[in-house]
Amino acid sequence: MPVNPAPGPQRPGIFRKALMWWGTRPLLQVFIIGFLVVSLYFLAVNVIESMRRIGVTPGFDFLNRAANFEIGESSIPFQAGDTYIRAIIVGLLNTLKVSVLGCVLATVLGVAVGVAGLSRNLLLATAVRWYVEIIRNTPLLLQLFFWISLTSAFPAPRQASAFLGSIYFTNRGVFIPGGSIDGLSVSGSTVFAGAIATFAAILFILKRSRALNITSTALSFTAVVVVVAAGLSFGGAQLNVDIPELTGFNIRGGSSLSPEFAALLTGLVVKFSAAIAEIVRAGIQSVNKGQWEAARSLGLHPGQIMRLVVLPQALRVITPLTTSSYLDLTKDSSLAVAIGYPELVSVINTTANTTGQSLEALMILIGTYLVINLSVSVLMNEYNRRVALRGNGR
Repeated sequence: MPVNPAPGPQRPGIFRKALMWWGTRPLLQVFIIGFLVVSLYFLAVNVIESMRRIGVTPGFDFLNRAANFEIGESSIPFQAGDTYIRAIIVGLLNTLKVSVLGCVLATVLGVAVGVAGLSRNLLLATAVRWYVEIIRNTPLLLQLFFWISLTSAFPAPRQASAFLGSIYFTNRGVFIPGGSIDGLSVSGSTVFAGAIATFAAILFILKRSRALNITSTALSFTAVVVVVAAGLSFGGAQLNVDIPELTGFNIRGGSSLSPEFAALLTGLVVKFSAAIAEIVRAGIQSVNKGQWEAARSLGLHPGQIMRLVVLPQALRVITPLTTSSYLDLTKDSSLAVAIGYPELVSVINTTANTTGQSLEALMILIGTYLVINLSVSVLMNEYNRRVALRGNGR
């Protein structure tokens, strides 16, 4: 006999959805929202009137005016007389530079310290524990003052000794080897961009075919390097390696990191590597001991167990907490204003002081940090979703 399935629960109508959204006291919520809107309106009117009273025209027209100040360190050319919007872009690039490098280096150091903290070597584990506790319980601003004082205590370039034969720590900055590409033609640039696109396509195909591993990635990267080298040679380009050398009273060549940038980057990396180390330790310890025993029964050595079995499962615990560390690192880079590094907050502060547009400058600062942090959150949440799906797959 045919069986009629029981009807499922009916979906709520529009009126029911509205009641669910507003809750049990919709009139109270409407009153609160209306009160907030009216309060913000009167606040905005009073602020605009106060600005006009002191001779400040509200708006963002000041961004196209000339900025009569210099910026000590910039990733793009800037000089006094350029527009304020260009100055803000310079500060934004400086913030992004130290934030991206800080996240990468803090992750590498934090993972290494976290794994070392679980070592059976009592001396190593104790040293890691002291490192984590001292760094985590010391204010970041105090650490930045320590690092900037340490860079000031470095010898002058003439008395500096080469570390590893090509790295100089001086009171004028840290000098490291650099490289440049001379004579890169249009065809060479096209080949270079095509090689990057090819590498991305290979990784995508390998991932779709479930053949993505360290060996295949290394082979793909080697192939791309060969293609890039051939493309550069075909385009008439030449790769030059620039080694810093002591010449006269200064060091010439290579790339240099200013004392302020080096101190800020070191402070951020050391501070947040300790936090990430604790996250990694907790994530590893969250993996069931049976996973370790099963991996040992297969004949895997400890390095393989950690890389192939434990860390992939621990990522489901590590990733969400690491996202918070990345966001905190990006926001705490604003403390660079205390040691003289010209990042976004420093440039915005100078802009507000020279133009009088404090409210507009503050709005730009808040909006910029909001966009940066939301972008980081979206990327990390997407990665966390992929890790969680892969971990829960059958």
